Amino acid sequence: MANKQSVRRHLDAFTRGRIIGKLEEGRSVTSVAAEFGIAHSIVSRLWRSFQTTGTAIRVFSSGHPRGTTQADDRRLHGGGLFARRPVRCVPLTPAHRRRRSLWCREHRNWRDNEWGRVLFTDASRFSLSSNSHRILIWRERGSRNHSSNIIERDRYGDHGVLVWGDIMLGSLTDLHIFDAGSVNGTCYCNEILLPYVRLFRGAMGLQFFFMDDNAPCHRTVAAEQLLESKDIERMDCPARSPDLNPIEHVCDFLGRRLAARTLPPVTIRELR
Repeated sequence: MANKQSVRRHLDAFTRGRIIGKLEEGRSVTSVAAEFGIAHSIVSRLWRSFQTTGTAIRVFSSGHPRGTTQADDRRLHGGGLFARRPVRCVPLTPAHRRRRSLWCREHRNWRDNEWGRVLFTDASRFSLSSNSHRILIWRERGSRNHSSNIIERDRYGDHGVLVWGDIMLGSLTDLHIFDAGSVNGTCYCNEILLPYVRLFRGAMGLQFFFMDDNAPCHRTVAAEQLLESKDIERMDCPARSPDLNPIEHVCDFLGRRLAARTLPPVTIRELR
């Protein structure tokens, strides 16, 4: 009995993660509790927490122990430091930063009627991997966007589903899934420019701007000729500036919805 009480007091994060994994495999609470030599109520509470809030798997499944004690946390808080997720951005050179700043200054006085003529488009990859970016850093309040608190990362890197979306003020399209999993110039013309962008241009008239990024497949000769033949004016956007396109917020929202699912997709078919 004393041994069981000790296990209950010292049930570590890795053990909790193992328990959740076995329950997800279909094992009963009673059998898992017996295997680990802990009380049925402990396993039951952990399982209920996971099923109702999802917090058990996020907190415990990684198996990594705490890096600080509660006393350490209090001392850090007393010094004005708090554990927060770092800001992530694509790597930027000084030239990238200058062009981004110039673009923002040029458009800072645009009004709703001007932005309402712009079709914002972008591709986003949703991955099956568990790269949920749960790294925490200690930083002071108000320093979220300080360079030392930012992690640079490229936008694509994991296998998953590549989708395309279009939004503008008061309108949007359905998400388009690229069956090939990638995009080239021909695919871009046939699957995006012709069925989506061309139709918006016809509905909006001459006062229409189309905004995409500077990916090579968007800048092929065929794509440029198609836009010119349909009188579609492209709105220039600085390189490596996805955050200047408001559709990024839509992609972020979809990513959060996907990550919040109690049972995340495990196959490409489920992800689609």
